[in-house]
Amino acid sequence: MASPVEFSIVPHTMNRIDIATGVEFDQFIAAFEKAAPDFDRDSVRQIVERGGTWDDVLAAAAINAPNDLMVYAKIDGLPLLGLAGHTTKTVEYLLGNHTIAETMFRHDPKALLYAPLRLLIYADADGNAVFSMDQPSAAFGSLGIADVTKVGESLDRKVVNLLRIIGVEANQAFG
Repeated sequence: MASPVEFSIVPHTMNRIDIATGVEFDQFIAAFEKAAPDFDRDSVRQIVERGGTWDDVLAAAAINAPNDLMVYAKIDGLPLLGLAGHTTKTVEYLLGNHTIAETMFRHDPKALLYAPLRLLIYADADGNAVFSMDQPSAAFGSLGIADVTKVGESLDRKVVNLLRIIGVEANQAFG
């Protein structure tokens, strides 16, 4: 007979931010991927294999992510859904920085529910990119830990900066 499990349900509010960029989809994707390069798994593997330190990981992340954020995964939606008749270009990303995630994980492992950040870029009817994501500060704030919420707020600013680098002003969206 299975023993009863303990659980809790924590309702919380998320703020989804949708930004009509006015930038052609493929152009936006190229700029986004240049500003937030792919995570370099090999650099971390090499640090681990040589018995490196967390300082080595911090240094490697700083090189890998010159704008503080990198892409851990990319899912191109059109090849997956195109055979069902869909034609909207979509790309989903997991975006973040494991060294930033660690500063939240140390307080609560549940921070990894929201790190890396999940975002979607899709083409609107005019072929321009729409950038959509849940606001980091609201997601991390749901854990109720002030230090984690502060990191979420800094991630809001990092995403705004990333968009600024691409040419999209989004300060007001992240209020």
